[in-house]
Amino acid sequence: MTKKLKNSSLNIADKNFKKLSIQVSLNGLSFCVADTVSQKLLISDKVDFSDEKNPMTAKDELKKLFQKHDIENMVFDEVVAVHRNTLFGLVPKSLFNPNNLNEYLKFNTKVLANDVLAYDEVENHDLVNVYVPYVNINNYIYDLFGEFDFMHNGTVLLQFLLNNQIQNQEITCFAHVNKEQLDITVLNQRKLLLYNSFKYQTKEDFVYYLLFVIEQLELDPKTVAVKLFGSIEEDDEIFKLCYNYIQNISIFEPLTAQLLKLGETSTSSIDFTLINTI
Repeated sequence: MTKKLKNSSLNIADKNFKKLSIQVSLNGLSFCVADTVSQKLLISDKVDFSDEKNPMTAKDELKKLFQKHDIENMVFDEVVAVHRNTLFGLVPKSLFNPNNLNEYLKFNTKVLANDVLAYDEVENHDLVNVYVPYVNINNYIYDLFGEFDFMHNGTVLLQFLLNNQIQNQEITCFAHVNKEQLDITVLNQRKLLLYNSFKYQTKEDFVYYLLFVIEQLELDPKTVAVKLFGSIEEDDEIFKLCYNYIQNISIFEPLTAQLLKLGETSTSSIDFTLINTI
């Protein structure tokens, strides 16, 4: 298995360059198929679990989702899998040693003896993201399609936010909302002040973690810019509760989705991290 997929033999004249992007977590799964030349979405679907699954059950659910759309019998020029979980840690590249992966996670993440660790370099930044991928799901994808890329969802988030905040002059707190997982990134222009991920059950949990981060960074909830994006809208109960405590709060709409041609699908059903792997 490899983290890099390279194929230089493709002929642009007779290829559609179909790419399969998959996001896996224990709370749900999603995927999309895109023509990367025309930037057109061809197929997408997702499933949210009513309760958190174990990795084996999540793999079985992914297989069902693929069979529903006959994905297992398709041929792709590129496949990428994104692992979404809270089992990660950021390390400055200057201090990173690939032989010490367990050392970076053992104090803040529950790492089991049989866990296989992986890492991503955050492109154009002095950061390495060390994390625990779902190895059984990686093996399933490898058995279907051969070599493919995989990465952590935090890597995708950080690369997008850090590379697209050149003109933002104020400290901004970005909160990416998924089912029962909140990813918070705080930036001062293109300087990363904090990235962390929290599991939440209720809207009160959500607001607690958001205010906790703001307090720890000694920011003022009355003035700091907070941008929510992902699975959230202004009429959601979470947003309404946040607004009671944070005045400068808004829904953030990344430009990426606007650059895609929808075809027969809609970006509203596709996770932000999936879109940003196309």
